[in-house]
Amino acid sequence: MWFIIGLITGALLSGLVWLMKRDNCSLTWYEWLLGIIGLALVIFTIQNFFGSLDELESKAASIFLLVVGLPGLILLAVSWQLAVRRIKKA
Repeated sequence: MWFIIGLITGALLSGLVWLMKRDNCSLTWYEWLLGIIGLALVIFTIQNFFGSLDELESKAASIFLLVVGLPGLILLAVSWQLAVRRIKKA
């Protein structure tokens, strides 16, 4: 399962870099930082969610989704919005 998640993540990041080069746009360092931290939190959440479910701790899995997964998604959304607004302004 983790091999497939790694392949999907790598393909998505390669696609992002390819699209950025094709459209001649770039991200600032803080947009990259927010995106990487958000992605790491989301992957960490997925791993712990399935680990908690395997141990039959469904309440812990749900709380982990809320406590760690939601901030990860928010960081990804903020990174995306910063990039979109900066590109539209230029």
